[in-house]
Amino acid sequence: MPTPVTLPEPWSRSRLSVVVPTYNEAENLPVLVERVMALELPGLALVVVDDNSPDGTGDVADKLAAEYDGRITVLHRTVKDGLGRAYVAGMTRALEDGADFVAQMDADLSHPPAYLPQLLGTLLSTGAGVVIGSRYVPGGSLSTEWGLRRRLLSGWANAYVKTILAMPVRDVTAGFKVWRREALEALDLASVHSTGYSFQVEMHFRAYRRGQKMVEIPIHFEDRVEGASKMDLSVQIESALRPFQLRRHERDARYER
Repeated sequence: MPTPVTLPEPWSRSRLSVVVPTYNEAENLPVLVERVMALELPGLALVVVDDNSPDGTGDVADKLAAEYDGRITVLHRTVKDGLGRAYVAGMTRALEDGADFVAQMDADLSHPPAYLPQLLGTLLSTGAGVVIGSRYVPGGSLSTEWGLRRRLLSGWANAYVKTILAMPVRDVTAGFKVWRREALEALDLASVHSTGYSFQVEMHFRAYRRGQKMVEIPIHFEDRVEGASKMDLSVQIESALRPFQLRRHERDARYER
């Protein structure tokens, strides 16, 4: 586990909202919340977006919200329509509640919360629109639990997307990052098309095409211990097709201008 950096004031008191979508994460969520809330970031709040989890994750989130008295907001969605839609709902709520910075991370403990202060500090010190916790920059690493097949698939997916979209980002499918409020507002969250994991790619592409500064810092990516992956066939198909759709939408937008 990384050791959290200590941010100086007033950086440490920044209004940072961490958005965490959940579906069947009842076992992981309490552990995640404890680790996030232990950080020396008194301005940090958490937005949990639960997609009507049948394992009771929503109830667990409500109990945690009561325990942390105002620092946790829980959004209960009645349908499971994808990671992207959950993130849009959570980010929109964070902005409505006055967050100056918005982080996004998985609920399965694959993204160590101890990196959050470093992500925020890098954003503030570089003036970036987004700072990405990257597995594929020097110093980044993957869990030893990842077998060769998963490593090859992840590496191939990154190469595939970068070839199509020509983005100068090493980890284009990364889901652990911190955004500046103004950057998210410029991306027009309401018009984001992606529903599944391709949401990450679309957000990076929008930021890149709008000229936002994007910085990557190395992280160690853990493997989930409890629960199951949500990467089903429909999600994989959307992820494969979305880069071509994004490129076409961008081309059409240029013609319209």
